[in-house]
Amino acid sequence: MLMDADESQLVLIDYQDKLLPAMWEGQACWDNALKLAQAAHLLGLPVWGTEQNPSRLGSLPPDLKALCRQTLSKMHFSACEEGLLELLQPAPAAKPVQGNARSLPKHLQKPAATEPERRSIVLAGVEAHVCLLQTALDLLEEEWEVWVVTDACSSRTERNRDAAYDRLAGAGAELVTTEMVLFEWLRSAEHPHFKYVQALMK
Repeated sequence: MLMDADESQLVLIDYQDKLLPAMWEGQACWDNALKLAQAAHLLGLPVWGTEQNPSRLGSLPPDLKALCRQTLSKMHFSACEEGLLELLQPAPAAKPVQGNARSLPKHLQKPAATEPERRSIVLAGVEAHVCLLQTALDLLEEEWEVWVVTDACSSRTERNRDAAYDRLAGAGAELVTTEMVLFEWLRSAEHPHFKYVQALMK
């Protein structure tokens, strides 16, 4: 099963300034998160961010935060406990404007458009064995498809990161890499944004 850009959303977990120095291969992880966000933004995918206890751990980097539709501040380790599930749902249809007596009858009015449901959640972040893991397990419990971008995730130790991947795979998450995600979103070298996304990977 391949990822479909039209059914995907990107969630970036806790890429905060004060966490970067403590993470295993942290800079590469942060760099891949930015590539994912840039490509998702270009392709029109929703991008969401989270910040764990930002008053103590700082914010997302400005270039990353600017690509997010919304950044959720949280104290729970799972972002699902703090409103992520509501963000991932399609926006409700806007109520039609009440017209006057010359308005079209209701049966002739066009229904308000809603955003399509996007059930594939591409998840990346830190720490892999804490906030990312708990968020992913909650999403799986709620029957979302979860794709964890392994080279855009980290923990303070390699052992903790790898233990998270073992548990996530066993729970039903798909483990992927940044390049896998980007090229599955594109599907073809004829995609109008292929050259831009290819340049991100160089």
